[in-house]
Amino acid sequence: MIGDILSVIGGFLIGGLIYRGLIPDPQALLEAQLVLPLFLTIALYQRVYSIRSLTDGQYAALRIVLALIVSAALLNFLAFYAKFNTSFSRGTFTLGLVLSGALMVALRAGSAAYLRKKWGPVARNILIIDDSGPPAVLPGAVTISAGDYGLVPDDTDPNMLDRLANCLANQEQVVVSCPAQRRGAWSAILKAAGVHGELISDEEQHIGVLGITRYNDHTTGLIVAAGPLGLRARVAKRLFDIMIAMSGLVILAPVMVIAAILVKLSDGGPVFFTQQRMGRGNRYFDMLKFRSMRFQDGDALGQKSTQREDMRVTPIGAFLRRTSIDELPQLFNVLRGHMSIVGPRPHALGSQAGTKFFWEVDDRYWNRHSLKPGMTGLAQIRGFRGSTEHESDLSERLRSDLEYIANWSLFSDLVIVLRTLTILNHDNAY
Repeated sequence: MIGDILSVIGGFLIGGLIYRGLIPDPQALLEAQLVLPLFLTIALYQRVYSIRSLTDGQYAALRIVLALIVSAALLNFLAFYAKFNTSFSRGTFTLGLVLSGALMVALRAGSAAYLRKKWGPVARNILIIDDSGPPAVLPGAVTISAGDYGLVPDDTDPNMLDRLANCLANQEQVVVSCPAQRRGAWSAILKAAGVHGELISDEEQHIGVLGITRYNDHTTGLIVAAGPLGLRARVAKRLFDIMIAMSGLVILAPVMVIAAILVKLSDGGPVFFTQQRMGRGNRYFDMLKFRSMRFQDGDALGQKSTQREDMRVTPIGAFLRRTSIDELPQLFNVLRGHMSIVGPRPHALGSQAGTKFFWEVDDRYWNRHSLKPGMTGLAQIRGFRGSTEHESDLSERLRSDLEYIANWSLFSDLVIVLRTLTILNHDNAY
């Protein structure tokens, strides 16, 4: 986009020099400033800045020419009704458009050739996991052996899920080739990973297929998972997170400093409590909190949920938990990209609902990790906080988390943030 902006400005400057002998030509610069916003708006809708345009120069060139023609026609239409088209120099305007288009097409052809040489035929990260299934070959894909990497689709083992998540990190398409008896297990893994996932199959399987990709006459890929958010949605959500997190750290800095001092003075132990949680794609990360329990009573795995009037909690810690101030260090997790402001809350690995681990209660549990975990979420504003003494306590939270993922929008994130401010002091925050 920056290259296109420079190309339009450069094209009109060269046009002004050729036609009027001026550099810079004020008339040409004015025309460039009028064309640019129209062109960029139309170009976005014409997919000039799509993934395909990165490596397909011909596709990008056609889209650029179309966007230029439409923006020029629209500008002339507006100028006619505003009665200022007579002030245009037809020579500089025509030369500017032609030269701008030529520069942008040349830029696309050069960049596409370079990126295809550097990345291959596709501008996406594609991973094939060979787990002793039918052969699959995709242009530009990286193939690994599940056996060589010790990958087993076991959704009852958090350590294996973290291992799988590290292999799937930053992949935009994951294709698994495995025997029929393991397709169900791999399907569950891919659904929770937040990626576009496919299973190679030479026979039909009823495992929640979203679509089918045909590779040859005998082999098809069953699409069983798709990341919940597209590229633009992920960018918008990330920008929202950064803006809120940085604003929060600035505004709440005095509160956090005072909280840190009080925690340190309470028993001389460390200010922060770090606990391993499971994040996006079932990948481990270290979540920060202000320490609220006595140092010697820390529960690294979260095997024992905090109860009302829990003897492990210090008096200062009880206040921090009741007011949710203990959660504020997670703003640093947000800035580091481990968490989001809004999303499913990350649970401790040892958490149980009744006598079962969370993932044993409902086999959809891992699907909540297809988005980054949040500091707050739909479940929290609905009052589902505190210990999970019964299986139903988890079921209600899981239902809310999956509803949030299915219906995500930036507006819903804003609403959840605003509603969270009204429930910071909650009866179940202990």
